[in-house]
Amino acid sequence: MSTTLPQAPTKAANVPLATAGLLIGMLLSVLDQTVVALALPDIAADLGGMDTIGWIVTSYMLASTATGALYGRISDRFGRRPVFLVAVAGFVAGSALCGLAQTAPQLIAARTLQGIGAGALFVLPTIALSELYPQHLRGRVQGFTGGVFALASLGGPLAGGAITDAWGWRWIFYVNLPLGLLALALAAFALRLPRPGGDGKVDLAGAELIAGATVSLLLVAEWGGRAYAWDSGVILGLAGALVVLAGLFVWRERRASNPLLPPRLFAGRTLRVVLPAAALLGALLGGSIVYLPTFLQGAYGMGATQAGLALNPYVLTFMAVSSLAGARIGASGRFRPYLIAGAAVAVLGFALLGRFTPDTPYALFAAGIAVLGVGFGLLMQNLVVVAQNAAAPADLAATTSAVVSVRGLGLSLGVALFGSLLARELQGRAPGPRAAAAAIPDVLFWGAPAAAVLVVLVALLPRTGRRP
Repeated sequence: MSTTLPQAPTKAANVPLATAGLLIGMLLSVLDQTVVALALPDIAADLGGMDTIGWIVTSYMLASTATGALYGRISDRFGRRPVFLVAVAGFVAGSALCGLAQTAPQLIAARTLQGIGAGALFVLPTIALSELYPQHLRGRVQGFTGGVFALASLGGPLAGGAITDAWGWRWIFYVNLPLGLLALALAAFALRLPRPGGDGKVDLAGAELIAGATVSLLLVAEWGGRAYAWDSGVILGLAGALVVLAGLFVWRERRASNPLLPPRLFAGRTLRVVLPAAALLGALLGGSIVYLPTFLQGAYGMGATQAGLALNPYVLTFMAVSSLAGARIGASGRFRPYLIAGAAVAVLGFALLGRFTPDTPYALFAAGIAVLGVGFGLLMQNLVVVAQNAAAPADLAATTSAVVSVRGLGLSLGVALFGSLLARELQGRAPGPRAAAAAIPDVLFWGAPAAAVLVVLVALLPRTGRRP
């Protein structure tokens, strides 16, 4: 049975312009995860509050990750277009307030508002693009979104450093304004989708429970072993809150009339496999995105701009393979061989990176990150599409929101966990960029066994991603 929506987009829809508006929103969402990284010293020098400066990044990640799952259900109730427009408007308002902030707490509050808007800006385009295009084109179109993710994630530090050097740190937020307004205009003019027809109440209680559990989990990963000892009252309290809130969420979803994550989604094998696979993929992405630029700077003495450009073998292969694989899979409908191959190539990529040293020639390093880009390009959006194709039309938004949100959660956890591994590797070493560069390959090597688990997971998927 086909899984395309029973209604096509209205004749007034301008699909190319709508696609452009959605992809710009997605670009902004991912870009602002990493764009501030190299500007933090300048921000701290200007605003003070060095002891809380990390929250400028963390508040955005927490807000966007915790709210992502809610937007699919809200858009079922009120429509994709109006919810997307409101989210972009919130993101733009948050960006303006970030640029105007005069103290660190003001900036953190504005970043939280930004993050609440950003929670929709990857989820909703992923849903809407699957409704704008027929099922056989889903893989191709979602492949482009994988390319946008790679470009924004790895280009963020490069863009942030260049903008900060040229115009000052406030402009890393001000540049969002014209792009956000362009996304608003394109979506308002061109995006026309039939109302999904959901008329039940949004499961706000479930959303609050899953948001609380998500924040607790992220704080445990972020603070545990660094800000607080693992056996401290703070970490144990957060872990207890995680268990209680997660249990209450499961209880609530079994009883809610319009649950955020309907239990029926787990009746088939696909989502039971895709969700842990997406979380693991997100963790591997997070570790590589954050620590490869650090390796380049420490090992080869590169500046921020040089390091960003030196990641081109990773970015370009990621983008190219994501687009090409999406087109091939869309034509054949056979996802599993590509996903297994992608996970196996990721194992090879991490194993290669784990053998490098600061004295490794850049050409070999470039080959290693290109291998990793191939693996992630085969995996990134194809995991989303296989889940979408296995979902009933009425469950498309809930399924997509779940997969994208879990991947985002995995990415945040991966950054924190790889950071903990790096801190452990650096113990007893003389501090400095060269020491970090020597330790990072040992940390990245842990990606190889994790990617091997990913091979096993995707091998458990059904042979096709379509509903019977």
